[in-house]
Amino acid sequence: MSVIVVEFITLDGVVDDPDGSAGTAAGGWAFRHGPEAVAGDKFRLGSLLDTGTLLFGRTTWELFAKLWPGRTGEFPDRLNAARKLVASRTLADVTAWHNSALLNGDLAEAVEREERDVIVIGSIGIARELAGHDLVDEYRLLVFPSLAGPGRRLFDGAAPADLRLVSSTQVGPAVLSTYRTR
Repeated sequence: MSVIVVEFITLDGVVDDPDGSAGTAAGGWAFRHGPEAVAGDKFRLGSLLDTGTLLFGRTTWELFAKLWPGRTGEFPDRLNAARKLVASRTLADVTAWHNSALLNGDLAEAVEREERDVIVIGSIGIARELAGHDLVDEYRLLVFPSLAGPGRRLFDGAAPADLRLVSSTQVGPAVLSTYRTR
């Protein structure tokens, strides 16, 4: 089992509000590069969507649950069919998006018990908490040629670490960089 964190990120490290839905001052930075910049399987998840478990925090899950169930095609069909866990202290119902379940108990313990690969999409707080427990094995970062200035950064407060670059590929206007932690 591996834990993979996938994030849209700016050159200055901001991961906050890539689509502008949160209404932050610099939000929408990824979508300013056009819809093709964020469409499809940009993170090259492929069969991981069939065999793994997607892990979301409440905010990201609620956004995705509004957007994805009505979409069809190869990538949306796989994403909609994927097993999904939602870490939330406030949600009681996750039936809005097929194959979703609430994560019970402690986040780190639940992830350690998981037998499938775990893919964290967005969900900055979840990614940071798992990294704080040394549970993240891989980061797939789609780096956009934008500077957002203020905003939450994925690695704020992170312990010093050396990552190993596995691959770096241009994907439209962005670069997909994959790093392993071990």
